[in-house]
Amino acid sequence: MTTLADERRAQFKTDVAELKLKTGQSRGDGAARIGGLILMIVGAVAAFVVYISSLTLNDLRDITSYQILATAFLAVTVIGAALYLAGAVAKVLRLWLLRQLHEGQAQADQIAAALAK
Repeated sequence: MTTLADERRAQFKTDVAELKLKTGQSRGDGAARIGGLILMIVGAVAAFVVYISSLTLNDLRDITSYQILATAFLAVTVIGAALYLAGAVAKVLRLWLLRQLHEGQAQADQIAAALAK
């Protein structure tokens, strides 16, 4: 059983294919997502390693410097998450904009056809 949403989705895909429009991601978005993923992993692992190595210290000055370093690595993790999220949202927004433009053009065609009669 096909729903109206499935039919509209299929029609949209065929219309986009007919127009030969690119619906994939841009190079910048892919690089941002991969870079963000790498930064998240590196930041989290490095912060954990710094934490583990700080457990062997006794001097409070050394422990404080390790805490600062661990906090910096957590900041790297947050920056990586922001880059990854920006790349993912850009892909969704690009597809949404394409759909809005397509529906607007279809609506304009319907109005022009109605006025031509």
